[in-house]
Amino acid sequence: MKVNVKKIEQNKRALSIEVSGELVNKKFEEIYARIAKEAKIPGFRPGKAPRDILQKHYSAAVHQEVLKGLIPEVYGKAVESEKLDVIELPEISDVKLTPDALSFTATVELKPEIEVKGYKGIKIEYKDIEVTAEQVKAKLEALKESRKIENIDDAFARSLGYPGVAQLEKALQAQIYLQKENEQRIKTEQEIIKHLTKTDFRMPVSLVERQLKEMVGQAKMDLALKGVAQEEIEHHQDKLNEQLKPEAEQRVKVYLLLEAIAKKENIALDEHMPSRTIEFLMREADWQKAS
Repeated sequence: MKVNVKKIEQNKRALSIEVSGELVNKKFEEIYARIAKEAKIPGFRPGKAPRDILQKHYSAAVHQEVLKGLIPEVYGKAVESEKLDVIELPEISDVKLTPDALSFTATVELKPEIEVKGYKGIKIEYKDIEVTAEQVKAKLEALKESRKIENIDDAFARSLGYPGVAQLEKALQAQIYLQKENEQRIKTEQEIIKHLTKTDFRMPVSLVERQLKEMVGQAKMDLALKGVAQEEIEHHQDKLNEQLKPEAEQRVKVYLLLEAIAKKENIALDEHMPSRTIEFLMREADWQKAS
């Protein structure tokens, strides 16, 4: 197999691929053998029609089946041999096939090469989490208002599954603590992401378009669930695209940056990669207590 890689743009490559000999011959033989078993040609029993008759009736179909089987296989080997990190499916052109050779051009978009620096030791300010008596009292008052009761006593606490008011207050204190802890974590993640996104690189168009399509689709579904007419939803298609594109670009950028860090730090590249990479960055951060 011969592969020639030509740079078109920063993130685009044209792969000129040629393969000949046994691989092509074998695929033709495989397809003709299958068709011979299935073909119904007058005057011949299934599997008994000679090759020239099969070629007369099925050459065009065989040609398409060979392309259908060979192109993905050959393309995959070419990408692997050239160690290309491609995005989406390739654009195939200039296809030429004979019984002995196949050649075609595959135009692909690559993931950008991202050089991430300074992601360890990101300065993060934090405050010790405290829950005050006033905050617990406010929570009790809100509970009293929502339940429309005069006094919160042990009987009321027991109706909620607690032995008494003291235990209810402890539960509310823990709830407030967890809420504050979660808010602080979200703020920390936002600080890390803000620092990471200072890194500039050429955004891959196809990934942004895919992300935008998913987000617009979700937005349209949400509108439909709210009872908005389908005609009105479609009328706002362009507006949704315009509104959501910056967020789509941001999501793709963050994901690619986290992926680049994960590769450098040998973090598994699976569906949990983003959260694991954020955890890694939080462990490596320079935590500074706010004054």
